[in-house]
Amino acid sequence: MQKYLNHDTLAESPYLISFEQVGSTAEGVLTSTQYADKLPFAVKRVFWIQGMPPEIVRGHHANKTTQEVLVALAGSIKVKAETSAGTSEFILSSADKGLYIPALCWTELTFSEETIALCLASTDYDEQDYLRDYEKYKQLIGKV
Repeated sequence: MQKYLNHDTLAESPYLISFEQVGSTAEGVLTSTQYADKLPFAVKRVFWIQGMPPEIVRGHHANKTTQEVLVALAGSIKVKAETSAGTSEFILSSADKGLYIPALCWTELTFSEETIALCLASTDYDEQDYLRDYEKYKQLIGKV
């Protein structure tokens, strides 16, 4: 089940964000996060992932404080996201949609062939921010 941003969405739950698009297939399409209210945080880091074999599952971690927005610029990404509120699955397959991933959200990402994923993050990289042990993560969110 995919959730879209609305007034009832809890800040601690992942949700989809729609980005503005301008143009047409005849002249090309520009997609933008120009309006700051589309993103729930100020972006401090931008990175992208490409060349992932489709049988590899990435993620297997949560961040203590970092919030992210994940976008499939090409291909598709299946995202399994777990928080204290429960588990959701999302399919990202369009550059005009991003998935907000809050802090303390455990993710598992499966990429289709030739996927290019863009990630906007609220913090600079810090290995100390990562939770990589699932059992410790479950204890932290009170699910053990």
